[in-house]
Amino acid sequence: MTEISSMIITHTKASIDDIEHAWHGTVGDLLHRLHSHELVLECAVLMTCNRVEVYVVSPKGSRVLFDYVKKMGVPERVVEFNDHEESVIHLMRVACGLESMIVGEDQILGQIKELYHTARQAGVTGKVLDTAFEKAIHVGKRVRSETQINKGSVSIGSAAVDLAEDVLGTLEGKTVVIIGAGTMGTLVAHALAHKNVSAIYVANRTFERAEELAEALDGFAVRYDEMNKYIACSDVVISATSAPHAVITSGMLRQIMENRENHNNPNRDLLLIDIATPRDIEETVSDLPDVKLYNIDGLKAISDRNLQKRMQEVVGVEKIIEDEYELLQLQYKRQRADTLIAALYSQIQDLRVRERERAVNRLSAKHTLGDFERQVLDDLTHAITNKVLAEPTKTLRNAAAEEDLDFLETTAALFKLDTK
Repeated sequence: MTEISSMIITHTKASIDDIEHAWHGTVGDLLHRLHSHELVLECAVLMTCNRVEVYVVSPKGSRVLFDYVKKMGVPERVVEFNDHEESVIHLMRVACGLESMIVGEDQILGQIKELYHTARQAGVTGKVLDTAFEKAIHVGKRVRSETQINKGSVSIGSAAVDLAEDVLGTLEGKTVVIIGAGTMGTLVAHALAHKNVSAIYVANRTFERAEELAEALDGFAVRYDEMNKYIACSDVVISATSAPHAVITSGMLRQIMENRENHNNPNRDLLLIDIATPRDIEETVSDLPDVKLYNIDGLKAISDRNLQKRMQEVVGVEKIIEDEYELLQLQYKRQRADTLIAALYSQIQDLRVRERERAVNRLSAKHTLGDFERQVLDDLTHAITNKVLAEPTKTLRNAAAEEDLDFLETTAALFKLDTK
């Protein structure tokens, strides 16, 4: 059976520029280009912001992928080439989040499902890749239900959102203001995306960046000099700017809290979470009534503790991958035998039908045959076929399980079976 080969370009070796350089068009473009190669039988790709991975089923997979890398101008130093076993194990590790920048993150599993579906819809996968990707997706789901690999936020941005949820009990229906649309603000915003908040307001000194982030989240961009009025009617403020000085002072917040009272805000408490370095919010604001302030020091401790817990789960996840890989090997072995057996049955079935019709024609020349007689002949030839092939079927499956490839190849040659 032709096996899988892969080329892997990820954040572990490559820069963002290297990864972007390896994209060269859409997923559909890349799939079409790969599948049009005369030596490629099946293909699939994983393309995300920090990885480009190409999987092919080909009798000359390593050569196909090496040529692709050469044509695309990707530096060889950032590429890993994997054989069948390495490819399948790597794919399962990716699905489990072990190869992600944030260990155990969930987003990658959804990306694998989506990109595999794209390849299937394009008609460029087959039994070999279908089996590998379905197994990887199954393993990804299994480790998330049987281990704690994805539990607890491990980025400061997501930790801030988890903290807000813990303090308030829920974020559903709450109004959140994010100050800062840089890397940290973006992490916060994406962590909020599935919390069913009432509204997300994004304030940033450069209004265009606030608009970009707000648009991606179906939120609202706020001009920096108008953020106070939005803070006055919010439940949570998460600040993550790169300003060298405080952007929220005690004086500012005192005025904001007075405005809350004037507007009869039913929720008097205001939760402030400062994840900036240096700090965005003056510590003295915590002395104001109805104000709760948390800063990055506490969140780092939460994040580090959660990451440590996740790392402790890695051994358990790897054991699941090891067990599932053994099952996958057995599945591939069965497929190897089943392909041969199916070809053998097809050949014998064609022979059975031809000989049955020949017998019917000969008998019909002397006698009138009814449906009953025809059915008896059909049942007879069918029974003979099944009984004759019963033992060879067992023998072929045993040979596949024991990886006796010489026996399988000899059988294919003996009966002139096309198993492609």
